[in-house]
Amino acid sequence: MTHAQALVAIRDTLEAAPGPVSIAVVDDHGEVVACLAMDGAARDTLENARRKAYTAARSDATSTRALAEKVQGSPTELSSFDPGFSFFHGGVAAFSDGRRVGAVGVSGLPGAEDERLAVAAIAAAGLEARI
Repeated sequence: MTHAQALVAIRDTLEAAPGPVSIAVVDDHGEVVACLAMDGAARDTLENARRKAYTAARSDATSTRALAEKVQGSPTELSSFDPGFSFFHGGVAAFSDGRRVGAVGVSGLPGAEDERLAVAAIAAAGLEARI
């Protein structure tokens, strides 16, 4: 995920969000490339967005929703994950030419809306989301 792509993803989210959110864009290692908390977004949403993006970039699932579904009801499975992972919806991996290049995490609205915004941000950046 390039810095230019991250800025496009953030701008798209700022324009599309129906309420205040935070967005984090990370590279394929889960490291922050760019992030922003909108005016009025609860302060904890920035860390939540970062964790969602980190999870989507580093896990074997393509979204935090897919990972949560995979481990649902399995305490053993849940306890074996990276403690930085989030199972809240709104983190989505970004792909280019079939390769995971990073992820977007959005936090502040209901999970389905956070996820929709993340998918749209990835598309705006010229990348592919696979949820």
